[in-house]
Amino acid sequence: MATSAAATTVIDGHTTLAQRWYSLQVAHDRISARIEKQLQPAHGISLREFSLLEVLNRQHDGDGGHLQMKEVAAAVALSQSATTRLVARLEDRGLLTRYICSTDRRGIYTDVTAAGRELLEAARPLNDAALEEALAELGEDPEFADLVGVLRG
Repeated sequence: MATSAAATTVIDGHTTLAQRWYSLQVAHDRISARIEKQLQPAHGISLREFSLLEVLNRQHDGDGGHLQMKEVAAAVALSQSATTRLVARLEDRGLLTRYICSTDRRGIYTDVTAAGRELLEAARPLNDAALEEALAELGEDPEFADLVGVLRG
């Protein structure tokens, strides 16, 4: 049995499914940490906040254009309650606005404000550059080279 940088177990020349999953988690954590480290001081926004703004900014007006809170939660990989708290924090900062759905009074829509779009546009180049840097660094490690290749398409 051999191990590499991220402790991937190789049995009979094959990496186990559990170890590939572990490698994916390590890669995600490293990429997220790199982006977070750059977004927070430069724009005062966390990676989760950036991701939420990104998801909400892609929705559109009209039928089926707005996401329900459970869809937003799934898109940013948070529970509904955590997503609601995150939306509330961004709303308090003037980056999002919420309003009642006109056809279903139980539904609440969330839209990115002009200030939120401005922040998103300002932060996007830094996010993209940090992502590129993290992928380049990971790609140098044989443990992650195939994964980086898949991500780059």
